[in-house]
Amino acid sequence: MAKAIMKLPEDFLLRVSKLADKTDEIVPRVLQAGGEVVEAKVKSNLQAVVGSGTKEESRSTGELVGALGVSPAMLDRDGNFNVKVGFDEPRRQQNTAVRKRSYKERTNAMIANVLEYGKHGQPAKPFLKPAKSASKNACIEAMKAKLESEVNGV
Repeated sequence: MAKAIMKLPEDFLLRVSKLADKTDEIVPRVLQAGGEVVEAKVKSNLQAVVGSGTKEESRSTGELVGALGVSPAMLDRDGNFNVKVGFDEPRRQQNTAVRKRSYKERTNAMIANVLEYGKHGQPAKPFLKPAKSASKNACIEAMKAKLESEVNGV
């Protein structure tokens, strides 16, 4: 059986060992940088589709765009860090429609879902899926740059 020995530079080994101690601090900041890039693209796409192509004048209040945000990086049960780009709940403004007992309050997620996929009589106006594919490379580059700056700061 073959045997290989690799010797790494001493300064590199010191930086890697310091990095290992600070991984739980660095990873959330790196993910947050990537999440902000995606959030900006989703927000621009959302602003472009809200109220466009409607038969009647738009009644948009801007609340859906204002509710868009990035969650802080959190550990899931598998030990992985995650950030989510999504909508804050509940809606601040109450719906003014006549309420019945079975009337269900509209949520930001429900409104975003109807915009993304449409419904009977309302065509789909995708904004999430195009933002995901359009911002993928920029997100990766932003996270790489943030990681490099964090590693250099160690």
